[in-house]
Amino acid sequence: MLVSVLASGSEGNSTYVETDDLKLLIDIGMNNKYITSKLSELGVNPEEIDYIFMTHTHKDHTGALNVFLKKNRPYVVVTEDMLKELDVLNDYQNTLITDSEVIVGNTHIEPFKVSHDATDAHGYLIEDGSSSLVYMTDTGYLNQKYFDKLSNKNMYIIEANHDVEMLINGGYPKWLKSRILSDHGHLSNNSSGFYLSKLIGPDTKKIILAHLSKENNTEEIALKTVRKTLEEYEISFEDIITAKQKSKTDEVKI
Repeated sequence: MLVSVLASGSEGNSTYVETDDLKLLIDIGMNNKYITSKLSELGVNPEEIDYIFMTHTHKDHTGALNVFLKKNRPYVVVTEDMLKELDVLNDYQNTLITDSEVIVGNTHIEPFKVSHDATDAHGYLIEDGSSSLVYMTDTGYLNQKYFDKLSNKNMYIIEANHDVEMLINGGYPKWLKSRILSDHGHLSNNSSGFYLSKLIGPDTKKIILAHLSKENNTEEIALKTVRKTLEEYEISFEDIITAKQKSKTDEVKI
């Protein structure tokens, strides 16, 4: 499995995943020019994208969808409730409406519920027989009923949105601070470290911290806090990087 986060943050989010069976995107935020450019850097033609899996319908996860679908014909995977908010898919023939696992060859893509103030938000577990990826952003918490299912995977792309003190002491209005800190908001650096402490195992090779806030976080603080939190649970894990808003991560093979 090959993975690259193309963009991650409040301006737009998209991640490229390639297995022996298919090439897919998780979300398609930013704009079509940006997505096409980043795919080109990976040597991927947009026409090669087989599926786009949507996590939810907020614009920073759907922004390029309309233009991309005018030029390319991937299957777009959404739930019935998501579909109601995506007018661009009303007459699009390659829409796959499901909240269940999608299987293509040996590749299994299984959704799981996350908690965000968006309709029917999901994360994804992707497995291709030899490697595994958990993708989870835009959530206020992770239900512990998923711990066993998501544990000891090869790679985690997980939200580390904000430093709590920076958020509380920053310039956001009170209502927005409350939203971000709520169970339907975003994971803090500390929360990200806590959930990773429950999930990572001996087979885990890589962690990418995603959806960092430009105003309420820094890469250095996110990395330091997550590592410190893991150490508090007597876990030492060094291969952690941060995804960026306007540049892709290196392609990771797992």
